[in-house]
Amino acid sequence: MTFDQAIILAILVTAMAMFIWGRWRHDMVAGGALLACVFAGLVPGGEAFAGFGHPAVITVACVLVLSYGLQRTGAVDLLVQNALPSKAGDTLSIFSLTALAAALSGFMNNVGALALLMPVAVQIADRQGLPPGRVLMPLAFGSILGGTTTLIGTPPNLIVSGYRETAGMGHYGMFDFTPVGLSIAVVGVLFVGLIGWRLVPVRKQAEGVSFDTGKYLTEVRITPDSKGVGKTLREVEVILDKSDAQIVGLVRREVRVIAPYPRRVLRDDDILVIEADPETLGAALSSLGLKLEEEVLDEESDVEEEGADVASEEPDTDSPREVRSSKRKTDAKRLEAVKPDRSESGNGDVEDDGKEEKKSSSRADELVLQELVVMPGSALVGRTATDIELRTRYGINLLAVSRQGRRSVKRLRSTALQAGDVILMQGVPEAVSSFASDYGSVPLAQRDIRVPVKGQALTSGGIFLAAIGLTAFGVLPVAIAFATAVLVYMALRIVPPRSVYTAVDWPVIILLAALLPVAGAMADTGTADLLATALLGTVAQGHPVIALALILILTMTLSDFMNNAATAAVMCPLAISIALQLDVNPDSFLMAVAIGASCAFLTPIGHQNNTLILGPGGFKFSDYWRLGVPVEVLVVAVSVPVLLLVWPL
Repeated sequence: MTFDQAIILAILVTAMAMFIWGRWRHDMVAGGALLACVFAGLVPGGEAFAGFGHPAVITVACVLVLSYGLQRTGAVDLLVQNALPSKAGDTLSIFSLTALAAALSGFMNNVGALALLMPVAVQIADRQGLPPGRVLMPLAFGSILGGTTTLIGTPPNLIVSGYRETAGMGHYGMFDFTPVGLSIAVVGVLFVGLIGWRLVPVRKQAEGVSFDTGKYLTEVRITPDSKGVGKTLREVEVILDKSDAQIVGLVRREVRVIAPYPRRVLRDDDILVIEADPETLGAALSSLGLKLEEEVLDEESDVEEEGADVASEEPDTDSPREVRSSKRKTDAKRLEAVKPDRSESGNGDVEDDGKEEKKSSSRADELVLQELVVMPGSALVGRTATDIELRTRYGINLLAVSRQGRRSVKRLRSTALQAGDVILMQGVPEAVSSFASDYGSVPLAQRDIRVPVKGQALTSGGIFLAAIGLTAFGVLPVAIAFATAVLVYMALRIVPPRSVYTAVDWPVIILLAALLPVAGAMADTGTADLLATALLGTVAQGHPVIALALILILTMTLSDFMNNAATAAVMCPLAISIALQLDVNPDSFLMAVAIGASCAFLTPIGHQNNTLILGPGGFKFSDYWRLGVPVEVLVVAVSVPVLLLVWPL
């Protein structure tokens, strides 16, 4: 082993350990690995960022934008409404939804396909009286399986195609992945939709009235007229117990007390942190006359603004209070579109009390409660409600957070959110929708689906199909065809230009661009050949079929614990080297890498779609094995013979 080989192996092992650890984001780890290769002289400095111009990276970015356009115009919603049976039994409903997810994932980002169908899955679970997880896990697995069927279905396919082109063998076509991918998708969907969904653990039986997101941690204020004033914590707990709620903390004068003394007497302005189901939250509040902390803050804000209006009439312009009041008025005006709780006449005076009361009543009628799930890669991950200035920027409140299996020890507004968290938001529908769109969170309750403009929905679908056709018939390279489609989307305002960059999942783009040069260094230093020789000599012992199955299983195992695109980038050089040493068709091994990198079903961290259903489904880390193991066994059993048939050695 040479010095360069030892260095690249150390960098790869460290990066893989960091991927599995999960403490840092994948793009940070990939960037660190790239820079380490540059500092070690394994990647020339002038070529370090060449990956950002790689066709595979450009294609992934374009697919994300086009997927967003299809969602925005309602084209996919129209397909969902017409493709799913309105009245069917458990098995047919789950199978139909799983099959639709697989079909959509072949032509759009599979995370986007899952996000679109999650609310539908919630409705099906509610209608059939099923635990939500029994619908959500088949949906997630179906979307993952469907991504294997085309070049653009999932990033690993694009990575494999890009590496093949870099190796001088040309890139894969749009449907080169279809024979193998479609085979495992059909078998997998049939198994998951007809039989496998029964293997999903039942964490809590749905009662047909709402979606089981686990228990919420909610902050409530004890007001002067509350029944809780003067009572001990024990007495209050007895009352809350009737609503299946419990006290898990107390905040007094901004000091958080965990497991407070049961005989502590409650006072006015104390804040209780209670754990309750969404269904019983309202009953828990009304039983003691408690108020949500965010509602109290809203009322206090209104009082301050009224004081600001009065103060603005006084002539003392040098008063610090007036300066602060003026700032509040400016903030209130800025939020007027999303939080219309006050109307002012042209001269700045508040309207009469009757009109004000009418406005307030109207505003209260417009408020909605919306459950949102935090998606992997969302800008919310690692941030708090205070960090993103929820109330100031959007005029909405964070009422509760559900994090399955964990309990926060911080104040609600200072709790850093994580992927898979379910958050309960309160505000006017437009503000909540805007927030969900800006921060990549998915609604779980029934969506307020607006009727899309039919012409725009058809136009977006037509442009997308045209781009696929140009690629499939070899008229244009895939990156050029999809970049052209993005430009047309922007010109026709299907995707507003300001939304193009927010539609791109930048951590994924940086991950891909950073790992491509690292994979090249792995091949250039001979490290891939070294590892291939070791695997062939110790395990495969020179048998091509055993080596092919080994690459597939090894890739699949790695993908269960680290990012699938990273797995593909690491395994491609190894697959090529093994094929060359065996003097067999390298396409068989590259296709095995593509399948293995995409099919991660054993853990919630192996694929973004698995993470996305973790909280809403109420799953534990180990719950994925029961359905994931038979699905992965099926993938290996089906894909190896089909690989040998379609891409013979």
